[in-house]
Amino acid sequence: MQRRSILLGGAGLAVAPQPRPAIAQGAAAHTLRFIPQADVTAVDPMSTTSYGVRNHGHMCWDTLYGLDTDFVPRPQLAEGHVVEQDGLRWVFTLREGTRFHDGEPIRAADAVASIRRWARLDSLGQSLAERTEAMRAIDDRRFEIRLKTPFGVMLAALGKPSSYPCFIYPERFADVDPARPFTEVVGSGPYRFVAEERLSGARAVYRRFDAYRPAPAAPSLLGGAKLAHFERVEFRILADVGTAAAAIQSGEIDWWEQVAPDLRPVMRRHRDIILERVDFGGLMAMLRFNHLHPPFNDPAIRRALLHSINQADFMTSIMGDDRSLWSDGMGVFPRSSALANDEGIAAVTGPRSTDAARAALQAAGYAGQKVTVLHPTDVVNNNALTTVLTDALKRSGLNAESATSDWGTVLQRRANRNPPDQGGWNALVVLFGGIDLANPGQHPLLRANGANAWFGWPTSPTLEAMRDAWFSAGPIDMQQQIARSIQAQFWQDLPFIPLGQYFIDSAWRRDISGVQKGMALPINVRRS
Repeated sequence: MQRRSILLGGAGLAVAPQPRPAIAQGAAAHTLRFIPQADVTAVDPMSTTSYGVRNHGHMCWDTLYGLDTDFVPRPQLAEGHVVEQDGLRWVFTLREGTRFHDGEPIRAADAVASIRRWARLDSLGQSLAERTEAMRAIDDRRFEIRLKTPFGVMLAALGKPSSYPCFIYPERFADVDPARPFTEVVGSGPYRFVAEERLSGARAVYRRFDAYRPAPAAPSLLGGAKLAHFERVEFRILADVGTAAAAIQSGEIDWWEQVAPDLRPVMRRHRDIILERVDFGGLMAMLRFNHLHPPFNDPAIRRALLHSINQADFMTSIMGDDRSLWSDGMGVFPRSSALANDEGIAAVTGPRSTDAARAALQAAGYAGQKVTVLHPTDVVNNNALTTVLTDALKRSGLNAESATSDWGTVLQRRANRNPPDQGGWNALVVLFGGIDLANPGQHPLLRANGANAWFGWPTSPTLEAMRDAWFSAGPIDMQQQIARSIQAQFWQDLPFIPLGQYFIDSAWRRDISGVQKGMALPINVRRS
């Protein structure tokens, strides 16, 4: 509290920054210093859905298509495509002259292998694989996908920007099992990863790839040219928000991706700093259950918590009382989705009662099993939300305890399918952007295909059948009907519990221009 009051008093620079190497002004002019929302805990973007790793991916690799600022898929690494045989044959052509960072040309065989690797984990990729009869390279620049049934969201799938993007890797990397992530970066994008300057928990560095050929269209998020105006981009990992605020105020940092909510007034008052909302999709917080082990392998025990979980408690813990920054009364889909609806919403908006939760747990036969909650203490919002969660679980009658660690350890442990006493887990707080949750096809936590589902591994044939029906739904009104049916079934199967939606602002120095709306990515920006 003392630290924050010092900042709010206008003496933010009194907060001692972490030691950093001095940078000459001439070099600094060609370097973008960026505080990401989380550390780059792995270099293989298929190893995790962490947004810190996702953004690292967009620095280093291209996708075949990318979403523009209107979220329309546009050619990126692809030059274009043709669709034949009533939507059952797609032929894609790569742009001429594109190269990987090792100088090798990007070939159709690389794209085919990359799509196959991506389709093993991604929710839309899995759906594409289920509908694919054959996929092969025709020559070095062209490949085809032959389908059993039409897949109308093909371009949206290949161009999805998040969780997981279909980045194009060299074939030898794309053949690596995602369960054994690669550790060397040979990219296809505008920046090279500088492995020798990587310092875990402190720094990730990227240098411009001078042989990169951007898409010919004007910059538009990820659907046009990806321009590297800076010779060097440094991701500075500053977990302490006071230190981060002091660094951007002093000019040691150019861009702070996610400003801590209580420091927004400080950023807004600073004449050399611009504070704006970049991602209008916001973030949804969700309680994710591990469905493999007691007690949450029992849907009745999961549903018992609907009596006591209060979304407003979670949102105020990180965003305060300003209702313009958060929403409760959330169901499956974020407010930004055309599929958001109020079907069964009384499950989280009705009267809250820990006594009712305790009674429901007893009726469900809860036997007092320990509930291990993964708790990252070095990511401010996750830390606060998990603290509220563990307390809510205890008050509801569960024998809950926090397993505290850093973020990187949480990412490793959540992949462990063993029982909690053998390194696994029971519950964790999950944060996903609205861009990842807009529809049933790409919503990672809504997928309920057991061992192939996102961490937590729920199984629901009914939800899966409804998801398949959405792919064939056609007009938006039909999609909305299916979305209501999905949400009705969701409250029964309960693969997760929504904890609310909130919005984060970004801050950058006034001499930085070109920040694009949609995702906070340090690409296409320049120093004025």
